[in-house]
Amino acid sequence: MELRESWAALAAGGVAGVCVDLILFPLDTVKTRLQSPQGFRKAGGFRGIYAGVPSTAIGSFPNAAAFFITYENVKSVLPHGSSSYLSPATHMVAASLGEVVACLIRVPSEVVKQRAQVSPSSSTLQILSHTLYHEGIQGLYRGYKSTVLREIPFSLVQFPLWESLKDLWSWKQGHVVDSWQSAVCGAFAGGFAAAVTTPLDVAKTRIMLAKAGSSNARGNVLAALGGIWRTQGLSGLFAGVVPRMAAISLGGFIFLGTYEKTRQLLL
Repeated sequence: MELRESWAALAAGGVAGVCVDLILFPLDTVKTRLQSPQGFRKAGGFRGIYAGVPSTAIGSFPNAAAFFITYENVKSVLPHGSSSYLSPATHMVAASLGEVVACLIRVPSEVVKQRAQVSPSSSTLQILSHTLYHEGIQGLYRGYKSTVLREIPFSLVQFPLWESLKDLWSWKQGHVVDSWQSAVCGAFAGGFAAAVTTPLDVAKTRIMLAKAGSSNARGNVLAALGGIWRTQGLSGLFAGVVPRMAAISLGGFIFLGTYEKTRQLLL
């Protein structure tokens, strides 16, 4: 992969990340509060819907840039020819490695953001200071494993589906898809992936919001899922599925469409 292509992937990914995270932040807040163990109303309801947005604003660009520069570089070194069985595997590996790298930036931002979303009376800086004072750097990485375990299955569904839909649409119309068509494919792929990975997202939220020293604070995803199932059943595992699907479908449209358009402009 050429240096120019790497810079284009980095810049386009960063711009796309900032756009989608800031535009869809209110939906993300609603989803987080629905998944909160204290319940939607006690977590803030519809008040302070932009609580935690500074954390997202700071983390969005480097997080998305890290994902796409890894994704595009890994794709470029792995075989991804016309073979129908090889391409999805390449996209899966590239997306998975991209998520592992991006989560190094995403998780601290996500921890602060989600804690601010369920405590709208506290500022982002207060949440950050409190976390560092009581839990140290380790507290900012609470939920790293659960985030990676959520993001990898999500990407294993979303990116091969996105690439396959683009290839199918390109074949049908006889030329490469436009950026808006890529965005439509991204919306469908993102919404589907969001639905099937919602239980992992609920577990990740519970782990990040858990009080230090509690069982969920240990970060065991299976234990968190088991606890949710025992206390709330299937509805608890799929808490917030509608706003999550809505946010990620819209997010997929904006994120992947913006990425394609920005990358085309830079190359």
